[in-house]
Amino acid sequence: MNKVRIVIVDDHPIVRQGLSQLLSAEPDFEVIGEAGNAGDAMDLVEQQHPDLVIVDISLQDISGMELIKQIRARKQQIKILVSSMHDEKLYAERCLHAGAMGYISKEETTEKMVAAIRQILGGKVYLSPEMSEHFLSRMAKVGPDADRPSIATLSDRELEVFELIGRGMTTRKIAEVLNLSMKTIETYRENIKIKLGLANSTELIRRAVQWQESR
Repeated sequence: MNKVRIVIVDDHPIVRQGLSQLLSAEPDFEVIGEAGNAGDAMDLVEQQHPDLVIVDISLQDISGMELIKQIRARKQQIKILVSSMHDEKLYAERCLHAGAMGYISKEETTEKMVAAIRQILGGKVYLSPEMSEHFLSRMAKVGPDADRPSIATLSDRELEVFELIGRGMTTRKIAEVLNLSMKTIETYRENIKIKLGLANSTELIRRAVQWQESR
């Protein structure tokens, strides 16, 4: 029997180890590698040719969404499942647009994780029932949009910069992490302030830190 070859990408070693043990208990699953950052993950993808990559959004270098885009650009056939503690309403749609085929909360049971993997391997998208209903409501234009977090208006890159600001990184450090110029990061900061209605950098930092702490 050909086993499904899986790579796990998460910045917490204990999470990787636990998930690896759980998935390896399935007779047709084989975890062939683990990574804590996007660089190591891409090396595994290139060397091991997995069938499925399970990705967290928060990694040690770039965001999980950027990693999804990189994998999709190089290996179209690989299926990607996002497993994260982040707000599904804020991130799930972004991850699907980036190239993932599913989004599942880390709080879900092992059975649901396995079910999500099998659904994706079958060529179908996996989302929680609540998120599926949310998508259908939006498509039907049912219900107010007022409850959507204002942070949802940020682009993927703006959201990534906002998250790094919340982690206490300076503009210079964010530029280094994202491999962008300081001028580009400053432009993102200004765009974020405009979209979130923030008057100055102090308010931006306060809002970013508060959001980071609330997750």
